[in-house]
Order: sequence, then structure tokens, then C-alpha cells
Amino acid sequence: MPRSRHIGPGDAREPLHLDSAEPPWTRNDALVTGGACAMNLLSYVFFNAPDGQHDVSVAGFLLVALAAMPLLARRSHPVAALAAVLALDATAALTVPLPSHFGAVLVVALYSVARACTGRVTAVAAIATVALTLLSQSNGRIPPWRDAITSPLTTLIVVGTAMVINRWQQEVAANRRLLADRAVADERRRIARELHDIVAHHITTMQLMAGGARANIAEPEVVRDALVTLEASGRLALREMRQLLDVLRAGDEPEAAPSLPQPGVDDLDRLVAESRLAGLPTEFSVHGPQRPLPPTVGLTVFRIAQEALTNTRKYAGAARASVQLTYHQEQVTIEVRDDGGGTPPQEGTPAVGSGGYGLIGMRERVALHGGTLTVGPQADGGFAVAADLPLTTAEAAEAAVQHEGARR
Repeated sequence: MPRSRHIGPGDAREPLHLDSAEPPWTRNDALVTGGACAMNLLSYVFFNAPDGQHDVSVAGFLLVALAAMPLLARRSHPVAALAAVLALDATAALTVPLPSHFGAVLVVALYSVARACTGRVTAVAAIATVALTLLSQSNGRIPPWRDAITSPLTTLIVVGTAMVINRWQQEVAANRRLLADRAVADERRRIARELHDIVAHHITTMQLMAGGARANIAEPEVVRDALVTLEASGRLALREMRQLLDVLRAGDEPEAAPSLPQPGVDDLDRLVAESRLAGLPTEFSVHGPQRPLPPTVGLTVFRIAQEALTNTRKYAGAARASVQLTYHQEQVTIEVRDDGGGTPPQEGTPAVGSGGYGLIGMRERVALHGGTLTVGPQADGGFAVAADLPLTTAEAAEAAVQHEGARR
């Protein structure tokens, strides 16, 4: 999968980009450059020069158009782009008669500096813009009072607008981080509740096996089977309780959700059937020798498949999906692929209504088991989610014993 992301236990959220607060059409530098250039050319063609003349020359047309070209680098080198625009504007104003105005190209260049640079750099850029604009458009003489007021006022409006947008974007980013942190906390509490239910199941099994052994003390084979199941349940419950304590965070908010039987790999058939009924053609395949999995691993496999299929239904459009469960010697892999054209949400944005933040929830679950999560677009289209969950020999043996004991 090209351009995929491997998410491990220690991954942190990605920083937010400054461009995220801008409308999509302003992120196309060629489109912005062309629009600003067209506005300056219209001004040159239809407005009079300071001396009242209205001569449009090829040289002037080319100089005005050339002055917009530095905007193509306004994101990567905003200060250099502004300096180039000022230099080319001054050259054009001193070469051909131009109308006295604060052009659209200069507005975009100054706005880009104010959005990307510190306050000190922005202040220096604003002063230089006002000074060079007034000097070049007045040919070194004292500018008319109207130009002397218009240029500083326009600069102040442009810089002020950029500062307001920066402040708004910082608040949006802070709120997004708070929502993401809350989603992580909610997902961890949900995981803790699910693990608690599993551990409670083991303890109940231990109690029943102990009672059965006591009631059949005269039958050694029955007692032996009960004690083996009791021992396996105890070890597995202890391990999962340690995981529960690692996940559980300080927070006394009550959980109102009722406890339900937790699903596992045996419920993947039902999940795929529900996906088909919801309108998403879904295939399910199992590879490798099947064997019982620890309940926590089975629950994680189910939740990842559930989350990925939900995202596919919401974002992939008319698509087909496939769920593949692979048993390896020391790990189990769950992979969900689709051939749709949609793009699932990024981390920190809501993915499903009931599950919180989809990719964050997957990452938390996989990190709990020390596994890796891979998400990203496929080379031939569509999107894929794959999780590798390690499984030790001891865990597999205990799960097998536990499974056999539950059958008896």
C-alpha cells in the first residue's frame, strides 16, 4: 500500500497545518496567482495612470503579468515572494505609467507573509511594502494625500485580516485537540469496560470450575479437567487485568453503557452479513490454521473490522469490500480493503457516530497488544486497513485450554 502509515504504541498525533483553515480554492497557488494577475492586468488596461494618460503597451502588460509570478512560491518562501513582487512592481511603475493602487498581487503576497511569519517579520514587511509602494508610484516625489492614506490603510487591513485568521485557526486547532483528547479518553474507558467484562467472565468460569471440582471430588478425571480450566482462566484473567490497569486512566466519570457479551472472531461472519444487508458487497476469507484466540485479541480483531467496514460504507461510495483474517504462527492479521474512491477521515476527525474517533480507536486497541496498524490508499484505488496482533505460544495454549473447558 503506497503512502501508508504504520501506527505503533508510541505514535503521537500529527501537527495541524496552517493551510487547513483556508478554503480549498486558495490552496492552489497557480489559481491564486492567475486570479491576482488578471485583476492587476484589468486595472492596468482600464484605469488611468497618475498623469491622466491611458496608454497600454506590450512592455507594460508583460511587466504587470511578470510581477505576479513570485506568488507561485508564496507558501514555501513567503518573504522572498513578497520582496520579488515589490521589486517587480517598482520596476513596472518606474518603467511604464501605471494607476496608483494597491494591487491584488501585492495584497496576496503581503497576506501570505502575515499568515506564515512572526509578528516582527510581518511588521517589517508591512513597513517596507508601504514605503516602496509610495516611492515607486510617485516616482520619488511626495505622494498625494489620498495615496499617502490609502496605502498604509490597505496594508493595515491586509495584515489585520491575516492576524484574525491566524487567531481563529489557533482556537480551532486547540478545540480539535481537546475533542481528540476526549475521544481518546472515551475510547480507553470503553476498552477498559470491555476488558473488565472479559475478566469478569474468567472469574465466573473459575468459580464454576472450583465448585464443580468440589462437587465431584470423588471423580479424579472430572476434577483434573476442572482444575486445568481453572488454572488457565486464572492466568488469562491476571494478564488481561494487567492490560486493563494499563489502559484505565484516572477519571471518575460514570459509564452509563450497559455490559453486553463481547464479540470476537466467531462474530466476523455476522458482521460481514450485516455489512451486505447495509448495501456494501463484502467478502470474507480466513487463511492459515484456525485456532482459538485470547478474548481480548478476538475483540480487537472484531472492532477493527467493524470500524473499517463502517468507514467504507460512509466514505467509499459505490464500492466492494473484503475482510481477510490470517492466522500466522506468532500473530494474527485482520485486513479490510475496499475499491471505492472516497477518502476516510484523518486522525482527530470523527469517523463513526458510535465509536468515537475511528482511526484513534483502532490505534489505541492495537497499541494495547503491542501490534502495528497500517492504513492508507491502495495502488490500484480504494483504501486498506491492516492490523498485526502478536500472539505468543503461551497465550495460544491458554486460549485453547480455555476454549476446550468452555465447550465441556
